Amino acid sequence: MAQTVNLVTMRRPNRWDRGVAAYRRRVGSLIEYAQLGSRLESALATFLRQQRHRLVEIDGELHEVADAIEAFVLGGGKRIRPAFAYWGFRGADGKDDDSLVKAVASLELLQASALIHDDLMDDSDTRRGEPSIHRKFESKHQEIGWAGDSHQFGSCSAILLGDLCMTWSDEMFTSAGMHPESIQAAREDFDAMRTEVCAGQYLDVLNQVKRDISVERALKVAQYKSAKYTIERPLLMGAALAGGSQKLREVYSGYGLPLGEAFQLRDDVLGVYGDPKQTGKPAGDDLREGKHTYLIACAYRSCDSSGRKLLDDNLGNAELDDEGIAALRTLISDTGALATTEQRIDRLADEAAAALRQGQGIVSSEASTVLAELADAAVRRAV
Repeated sequence: MAQTVNLVTMRRPNRWDRGVAAYRRRVGSLIEYAQLGSRLESALATFLRQQRHRLVEIDGELHEVADAIEAFVLGGGKRIRPAFAYWGFRGADGKDDDSLVKAVASLELLQASALIHDDLMDDSDTRRGEPSIHRKFESKHQEIGWAGDSHQFGSCSAILLGDLCMTWSDEMFTSAGMHPESIQAAREDFDAMRTEVCAGQYLDVLNQVKRDISVERALKVAQYKSAKYTIERPLLMGAALAGGSQKLREVYSGYGLPLGEAFQLRDDVLGVYGDPKQTGKPAGDDLREGKHTYLIACAYRSCDSSGRKLLDDNLGNAELDDEGIAALRTLISDTGALATTEQRIDRLADEAAAALRQGQGIVSSEASTVLAELADAAVRRAV
């Protein structure tokens, strides 16, 4: 296992002090603890093979749909959500078995659905360094020379593949082999998670078109688009599967909500300042998409009239060049928005750590240690 974090202080080195490769090794080692990573991959691969057979029995043309989903799901991802659900279960003294791994692995199909649709809504060209799903099917249409509009075909394909992944996530969860009472107990959190992420995603889109630059709205999006969906709900789902107590759920919420928000704020920073070689997304992509994140809201709040004009004129410009990206990055830094966001990430991480410390004796000791490490890796990640 990776180095143990002192749960009394949970002090963390600055993320810039570590290389990207070191971060990947650390996250990988945490996910692989209890051989979880390889077991998740195996469960997903087995399920997707079964779904491939069902698709091609309908029509041979659907092998391309199976290919695309398999490549997307099995081709990358940190498996953060299944890891939190797994350790939420183990923190309730639940006993590990393969049916548990299959149940939590279903969250990767939910994540695939969200990402496929997110890329389409953002008109993103890439995901993890590869063409996004709508671009992949758009290119296929162009290469073969099919009738109609290639962009529309790509968009329709992405909508349907995203819907299919959402459907499959439910099927994989309910067919995992856990006791029906356990599945039913976790159903409320599993259902709420899907509602909340869709609501958060809609609010994100709404903020962009309304040009809502308030910090409060940006934080609400962060809470529902990521905080609950990424960490709190998976933890609560794991607790419910194991029959965890209400006190345990309170500890998980106290830890998961601030940590989930910090996770999203880190994504927001990387969306502006991240290295495309590491993030798999074009440099400054969030600026071209016009995302009204907490980082941007802080910049608006602190800049003068000329800075606000620069933001108004360039934020959301899909044709923004490298020089324009650099100008916005400089403005955001100069207003103190980047520093403010980093400070909030630190405060939220400390809040999550405090909740976990208070949960000693409620959360099993092994799970407490791993959850502390997962928190550090999730918030301090460089990719």
